[in-house]
Amino acid sequence: MAGAYEKNPGDHRRKWDKDEYERLAQERLEEEERKQLEKELREPHQKRELLKPREYKVDLDSKLGKSQVITKTTPASQQGGYYCNVCDCVVKDSINFLDHINGKKHQRNLGMSMKIERSSLDQVKKRFEINKKKMEEKKKEYDFEERLKELKE
Repeated sequence: MAGAYEKNPGDHRRKWDKDEYERLAQERLEEEERKQLEKELREPHQKRELLKPREYKVDLDSKLGKSQVITKTTPASQQGGYYCNVCDCVVKDSINFLDHINGKKHQRNLGMSMKIERSSLDQVKKRFEINKKKMEEKKKEYDFEERLKELKE
């Protein structure tokens, strides 16, 4: 069959060659599967760890209100703004720096995916119990301070 459709001399309407299009679609699917397999073989899939909370405090106040002389030869880590040593980049203000360290690129460079661990019902109940105990301790401390004030008076 020549071409994507056939034309009869007496009929002005197009007659689509369904077998031809079915074959083309099948070839396209096979090509996509082959490319996907090649991509998986070239790039071994890295298993990244789940997203976890930071164990350090982000320092945004250390350079606040300070002046610094910057020259052309000043290294990137000492230039104006906030320097990210993980990604080796300088971000000019604190809001963008927070966006950067919470962003996908920075987390990938740290070896984490952007997925979080699902909490079970037991874990949530334990967390509620811990928070409830903390609140009760704060109330007890507050009551104790009030009693001391009353005794002094």
